[in-house]
Amino acid sequence: MDAGELRRLLGDVAAGATSVEDAARALGDAPLAGYADLGFARLDTNRGLRTGDPEVVYGAGKTPQQVVALLGALRSRSADRPALATRLGDDAVAAVRAAFPDSMLDEAARCVALGGFPQPTGEVVVVSAGTSDEPVAAEAAFVVRAFGAGVRRVCDVGVAGIHRLLGERETLAAADCLIVVAGMEGALPSVVGGLVGTPLVAVPTSVGYGASFGGVAALLAMLNSCAAGVTVVNIDNGFGAGVFAARVARRAAGHATTT
Repeated sequence: MDAGELRRLLGDVAAGATSVEDAARALGDAPLAGYADLGFARLDTNRGLRTGDPEVVYGAGKTPQQVVALLGALRSRSADRPALATRLGDDAVAAVRAAFPDSMLDEAARCVALGGFPQPTGEVVVVSAGTSDEPVAAEAAFVVRAFGAGVRRVCDVGVAGIHRLLGERETLAAADCLIVVAGMEGALPSVVGGLVGTPLVAVPTSVGYGASFGGVAALLAMLNSCAAGVTVVNIDNGFGAGVFAARVARRAAGHATTT
């Protein structure tokens, strides 16, 4: 059960289409029936009710058959939000495309969604330093949209050519939340954080030469940012940044419309 299903259940009670006893039984069983046992996995089907956002399939390390089964199970339990899988390998991409021809598949992001994206609330701007950061930036943007916020991209504005970024200041300032993706020395979030006061989540990527240590140098630079208000997720974690930013944008836009 997710938040949409809960509202429908309560609406049915109010309209007399469902008895109080049946609704109480459904709600009473929900904590115990909040997962689907697929044999190889216990799929959390009540995460949407608890957090407002549904379970997501992390594709890395799973077989294509497992990814397809998990996506199908998620989709069968919620019509309000898309069923989402991330970090798909080539075999999983092919299997998902064959099993769900109408799915929305972003090969750059290595993500897929079954079902339409929700109506966007608020806007997130995803800023990336260079084209080598595209897979992580694309994952973040895809997740933002699947999690109910609008998204705009600002690409290839790394600090090696800072003038490219300065021309986008108005776009950065107008967003409800920013995701700033960078590898190498990871300086871009500090620069952006010094230009605007927009909530910002920084994503270090594993892009760079040997002394970047697979993204550790960028991670440490972002954690030690002298710009106020820079929050940081793990290396290459576009998914986590997308979830965070979408929640910030949804709350910010929702608050603005009620005040």
